[in-house]
Amino acid sequence: MSDLALQRLADLTESHLPCYLYDLGALREHAAAVRAALPDRVELYYAAKANPEPQLLAALRDAVDGYEVSSGGELAHVRQAVPDGPLAFGGPGKTPAEIAEALRTGVHRWHVESEHELRQLAARATGPVDILLRANLAVHSDALDGVALAMGGRPTSFGLDPDRIADCLRLLAEPGFELLRLRGIHAHLASGLDAEDQLTVAEQIVDWSVDLAARHGLPVTEVNVGGGMAVDYADPAARFDWTAFGTGLAELLARHPGLTLRIEPGRALTAYCGWYATEVLDVKQSHGEDFAVVRGGTHHLRTPATRGHSQPFTVLPVADWPHPWPRPAVGTGRATLSGQLCTPKDVLAHQAPVERLRAGDRVLFAMAGAYAWNISHHEFLMHPRPDFHFLG
Repeated sequence: MSDLALQRLADLTESHLPCYLYDLGALREHAAAVRAALPDRVELYYAAKANPEPQLLAALRDAVDGYEVSSGGELAHVRQAVPDGPLAFGGPGKTPAEIAEALRTGVHRWHVESEHELRQLAARATGPVDILLRANLAVHSDALDGVALAMGGRPTSFGLDPDRIADCLRLLAEPGFELLRLRGIHAHLASGLDAEDQLTVAEQIVDWSVDLAARHGLPVTEVNVGGGMAVDYADPAARFDWTAFGTGLAELLARHPGLTLRIEPGRALTAYCGWYATEVLDVKQSHGEDFAVVRGGTHHLRTPATRGHSQPFTVLPVADWPHPWPRPAVGTGRATLSGQLCTPKDVLAHQAPVERLRAGDRVLFAMAGAYAWNISHHEFLMHPRPDFHFLG
């Protein structure tokens, strides 16, 4: 954890817990390193869904080329937080109201998910609209084998099957679609890929897109290969190899001089800059196992429950014990860290090794800078909202 975050946490009393701590300086440094690893013809967009806190969005502005948003609410929120940031509007199920508002205010790129969406854009457009067709492509390798979160190469609600892309191209050539300008292809196929697999997938997306353009005589100049760069909660030190990824993309681009690539990572940019700090309320034994009940839980940090992993954490011992009775403590060397909710799914870490953990100690969960507060079920049991601290 950063020194800034530790200093701030040391100043907080138990009434300020649980809380989130974000090191914005560390975020800027990481994002700048990612940008530096990428070739010039690769545009870096941040997927705002990972963490839309305005302070994080602003901190990323110097390193990113724009922001990917997936709803009308995200679009309005990001535009307010970073008014000069180009926006790519994606996501399935865009409502007529969202489409109308985005057309009114303007976005840099549209990721078109269906023929119906294409028709809606054409019917409402009053000026030029730059689009990418989102393709649900099959990957001819084992790159997606074992991936828990896949959005392509199989039946999903995302994007268009390859044969439907051809139908869209025919539509774009018809009267009434003149204001829609096809810039290229978008294909976000999976999340959780390492650099090698990301490169394999990117190469296949580009090859398919270039072949499509050649067959139809199209000026496809952009390919968005999505995000989904791996973040390993079991091994926080094992980070995505941005240098290798950038080198591979440079080699890919060298074969296609007129092409611009775009990537849109979310979690891999912000996960490491945030921490969720709380305290142990109680330690109890149940059928031979230790459970440490912490203030807060998955209504603040839902990712461990949704992904089925243990969130990495550090125990910060607190010496003071103000009560006259014995201090509850873990006795087995392992503990399940659970929250305050009335559900057995409220688990932040399962049977994790601990040298010492007692009621009153503090626990600092790492890698909480993405898909934490913003995807959690805040109102369940109506516990207080955690504090937020933005440092640096």
